Amino acid sequence: MQLSHGGESSPTGAPVARRSVEQVLALAPDAASRKAGTRLGAAGPWSGTGCDASGAVWGLCKGSGSTPYRTVVDTTGPAYACSCPSRKFPCKHALGLLLLRASDEGAFRPAEPADWAEEWLAGRRARAARESNPEAGGDSPRGPADPAAARRRAERRAERVTGGAQELEQRLADLLRGGLAATDRPGYGLWEETAARMVDAQAPGLAARVRELGAISGSGPGWPVRLLEECGLLHLLDTAWLARDRLPDPLAATVRTRVGLPQSAEGPPVRDQWLVLAQYDTPDGKIVARRIWLYGRGSGRTALLLSFGAAGRSPAQALPVGATIDAELTPYPGGGQLRAELGEQFGATDAAGPPPGIAAAAAPAVYGNALRDDPWLDAWPVTLRDVIPVPSKDGWQLADAHADAHANAHADAQGGTRTDARTTSALPIAPAALSRPGLWKLVALSGGGPVTVFGEIGHRGFEPFAAWDPGEEEEGAGTTGGPVVQLV
Repeated sequence: MQLSHGGESSPTGAPVARRSVEQVLALAPDAASRKAGTRLGAAGPWSGTGCDASGAVWGLCKGSGSTPYRTVVDTTGPAYACSCPSRKFPCKHALGLLLLRASDEGAFRPAEPADWAEEWLAGRRARAARESNPEAGGDSPRGPADPAAARRRAERRAERVTGGAQELEQRLADLLRGGLAATDRPGYGLWEETAARMVDAQAPGLAARVRELGAISGSGPGWPVRLLEECGLLHLLDTAWLARDRLPDPLAATVRTRVGLPQSAEGPPVRDQWLVLAQYDTPDGKIVARRIWLYGRGSGRTALLLSFGAAGRSPAQALPVGATIDAELTPYPGGGQLRAELGEQFGATDAAGPPPGIAAAAAPAVYGNALRDDPWLDAWPVTLRDVIPVPSKDGWQLADAHADAHANAHADAQGGTRTDARTTSALPIAPAALSRPGLWKLVALSGGGPVTVFGEIGHRGFEPFAAWDPGEEEEGAGTTGGPVVQLV
């Protein structure tokens, strides 16, 4: 039986929201699973379906063999179990079961779980009870068996990283002494060899940045300028590591993270109603990194959940975009760091509208402020309100819908000339997003009118991840709730 753990069960009686079809499809690990799950989203292949008040749904799905597949989903996680041999999480049967639930609630009869479903659900609840109350027989928090030995290992690794940083500084100096324009002659081998040295020094963060340098020389006109910028950032990271003892604690933690040293979530957990803003996967060598952005409706905090999948398997952690979960998050250390670890979940609520947003003209300042805490940030999450996607000379941009009115009112008051202010208060859409189908979804959703968009702003522009229907009002202004359109 294949299992995927995505959080613990909520207490009996906690509110459980039924996911929409779009939210279910967002849980799929790939396009093939979405297609296969959609075929199983009708009542035909299913029998013995049921649900209970705790958020569990189950059913028997007819397959190619004589024995149907047993599928159960704890929707509060979500977490899945299925007797099929698939290595994907969730499998197509779990997706089909949830799609059937989303489109035909009458197909599920409230009842006590079947014996095979109850066995799995009881095991999850028992684990949750042990973890929430270690004194009652649960596992105690695990730490290093020998703290002194762990400290010595950390010191030896720090010495290796220091040696690697010093070697990298010498190589950067040699590079600049020979001239950036000549760096494309040796080819990529020089950069790969330098990156391998950083891996030997146990500094994977430095190795990744060196590999990125190797790709710049073939990135088109103006590459020497971009190479110089990235070399400067790498030099800044090197020198920050070598002087880490003199840095403020939050910045020192950020430097350790950027160099590639592992960090653990720490600090008091933050319980809130967390709106799932976006979820997307990016390849990172032989592994796949999944990023899930959350917004706390009570705290106003934005948080990032990171999980990884290896050997062709998608990351286990998945949350439906647009849903709101009542959960605890534990933040990671570091200046300006938004990463957190998902803790106990207490339930889910119906989808609501977007979080509060800012004007497009204000977004660059938000990114600039974040760079003060973490100079190596490629991008920063923001929600833009009342923006319109419009074509530009080099692609597309998001323009403030009300910029003309504000600018012309100011011009009238000052006796000046009216101008088209939307072109001066617009954010270019990042090149990476121009080739995605999500851009056309955004244009179609807008229809020339203002929309609310969540994404990341960086030095390459704004990358949209999710958008809300123009009729939806933002939180605090009469939110009506409604579907969110995923753009990644």
